[in-house]
Amino acid sequence: MDDKVSLETLKKKIQLLEDALQKKQNEFDKLKKKQQLLFQIFQEGSIPTFVIDSNHIITHYNKALEELTGIPGERLIGTKNQWRAFYKEKRPVMADLLVNGASEEEIRRYYKTYYHHSNLSPGTYEAEGFFEALGEAGKWLFFTATPLKNESGEIIGGIETLQDISDRKKAENKVRQSESRYKSLLDFSPYPIVVYDLKWNPIYLNSAFTNTFGWTFKEAKGKQIPFSPKGIETLNGDDISKLNDGQGLKRQITKRLTKDGKIRDVVLRVATFLNSRNEPAGQLVIFRDITHEKKLSRDNEAILRISVALPWYRDLDQLLDYISEEVKNLLGTEGALVILKDEETGELYFKGASYDDRTVSHKVKRVRFSFDQIVAGKVIESGEPVIINDTNAEKDVFPERDVKLGYHTRNLIEVPLRGKTNIIGVLAAINKKEGIFDETDIRLLNMIASTVALSIENTSFSDALKKAFHELKSMNRAKDKAINHLSHELRTPVSTLTGVMELLEHELKILPIDSWQSTMEIAHRNLTRIVEIQEEVSDIMHSTHHVAHGLLHAMFNSCTDFLEVSLGKAHVGQDILNTVREHIDDHFGPKQDEMKSIKLDQIVRERIEFATLKSSHRAVQINTRLEEVSPLILPSESVRKIVDGLIKNAIENTPDEGEINVSVQQLSEGIELIVEDHGVGIIEDAQKRIFEGFFTTQDTMFYSTKRPYDFNAGGKGADLLRMKIFSERYQFTLKMNSVRCSHLPLESNVCPGRISQCSMKDAMNCCQRKSGTVFSVFFPKTAAS
Repeated sequence: MDDKVSLETLKKKIQLLEDALQKKQNEFDKLKKKQQLLFQIFQEGSIPTFVIDSNHIITHYNKALEELTGIPGERLIGTKNQWRAFYKEKRPVMADLLVNGASEEEIRRYYKTYYHHSNLSPGTYEAEGFFEALGEAGKWLFFTATPLKNESGEIIGGIETLQDISDRKKAENKVRQSESRYKSLLDFSPYPIVVYDLKWNPIYLNSAFTNTFGWTFKEAKGKQIPFSPKGIETLNGDDISKLNDGQGLKRQITKRLTKDGKIRDVVLRVATFLNSRNEPAGQLVIFRDITHEKKLSRDNEAILRISVALPWYRDLDQLLDYISEEVKNLLGTEGALVILKDEETGELYFKGASYDDRTVSHKVKRVRFSFDQIVAGKVIESGEPVIINDTNAEKDVFPERDVKLGYHTRNLIEVPLRGKTNIIGVLAAINKKEGIFDETDIRLLNMIASTVALSIENTSFSDALKKAFHELKSMNRAKDKAINHLSHELRTPVSTLTGVMELLEHELKILPIDSWQSTMEIAHRNLTRIVEIQEEVSDIMHSTHHVAHGLLHAMFNSCTDFLEVSLGKAHVGQDILNTVREHIDDHFGPKQDEMKSIKLDQIVRERIEFATLKSSHRAVQINTRLEEVSPLILPSESVRKIVDGLIKNAIENTPDEGEINVSVQQLSEGIELIVEDHGVGIIEDAQKRIFEGFFTTQDTMFYSTKRPYDFNAGGKGADLLRMKIFSERYQFTLKMNSVRCSHLPLESNVCPGRISQCSMKDAMNCCQRKSGTVFSVFFPKTAAS
């Protein structure tokens, strides 16, 4: 039984082994097919290729390589004779060097500068060369070599691919021949060009080089050109190393000397050119003279710097001194001037000056010349620039100038400063430190002049405006004093007239009332208006010191002393004296606004009742929405005047049968008072000037003074100015918005004063919904207690 089990087990194991063997055989067959396919691809590939192992034995050599070299692969496979396909003598090929792990120096020894690292894969090299052993006349080949490594990174062989580039090289030779034929055309290049041999001796230079630096080819041939300034290397060691390796210098900014010793700024580029064997044969150097370019760049930077700086100079003297300093530095002179024309006197004066000798700068600013005494006069008259490089040889240079300035002028350049409409002066530079003035200096000075002329003109206007502003401030102070004086002068006659009116009215009571009452009402009304004007002006001029008050008290005290001595105290009642003192304090003493806690809703309610009583003859409805609000700390009298003014203004601008809405509400940031009338509104132009003071919204031809609260009563124009001043004084906000009645677009258009009398069909709708004025007064939390 045991033997039977063992036999069965053995059979199963044998079967498993047979299955495993079959599986391995299948895998081997697949690998063999794949190997055959890869070998076929390698053999039939169009790129000539061979492979060597770690012992340098050729293992693969495809048909494309056989066609390239003319040698059958079977003669070379299994040998180390790969060199025979390319060279006449035995030497390593690139693949041999890589399999040996050759150093960079060893590779360079065989391939010199004709090889380089490839970007295809690490360790891969590319090269090209001429192989005389190939074919009858030799062939140019481009080849790549890559080491083959196992999974451990060990080199187990190498592969090399080749391409026949003979046709390309022939084309390159043709190009090279063409280049030599066109060598003469280099003379037409606008840039200086020099061709050097390997010892840096010129073998060619073009006419542009001669024109720029001065040397001819005959003078420079066979020797180095001495045009490198002291302290500046022609080429450093790194540059020479690059050139020896066949690399060029892309761009180098440096300096070179001309034959007559002038220094030129140049950009040079250097390229190494090769001979037919692909070896360095010399250097091609191209120069570009950038002297003018750099000067222009410096000039542009200066112009930009000046342009940026100009707005910072608000004072004319400082601006012109800055411009003079910039001109002096840019042109390399001992001095520079800005000469302006005095339009009133016709004289020329030096408003801006900068000299190396600062005492001269201060001195010239105190001197003036007439037009015919200095060159600047001719520049202004002709509008043309002037250069004088030798003042001794010029008859047009006036000696009076140097005598007055105490300074010798050797040479000068002057250009006109052109304003918007005329020439405003001259920009001048004096005594060039090196060389003489030329056209480039004129161009630069003209650029500066055109840049600064407008700023000079604007700053001159600004100075004139400042002067006018100071004069205006002085006149305004005088006006304020006059208004203040007139305001106080009104008090005595107004008080006297008031008393006279009361006496006159008392005396007239014996006569029939109908014969004098209407006349007295007119007189009272107009006297009241004078009092209101005086009060409004007094509020506006609140900060003015009341000189009359102290003076009157001093005079009264002197009179009191005299009366007491002359008549005795018994005859001079103390009550009478106190009454007179109180009268002086009341009418001429300074008004001090007392700050106290007030309730805006209560004040508005009281003033509406007052206004309703005063406007009882009008058919105007006042709607109110007065919320209880927190107290304000403000002068109650000033607040009363504001509320009265706004309500009175609304009533007088609303025709009968119209409405006015007054509201007081508590907001999160403060308290707001709104007075809205559904009246005729204010034209747009008048809205801009409504707070100017003594400005009425009616056409002057239609203005008339009526009874207070009448429609179009004709306000004095000071109420709103007083409110505006109060708002600035007590830090609250006053705003106005108005929409003019569409039927009254002009100031000259007149409303009939009652909506029902308006000829327009939608008069009621227009007045109540479309037109009107809203005044809002906002008292911030800072005014609340």
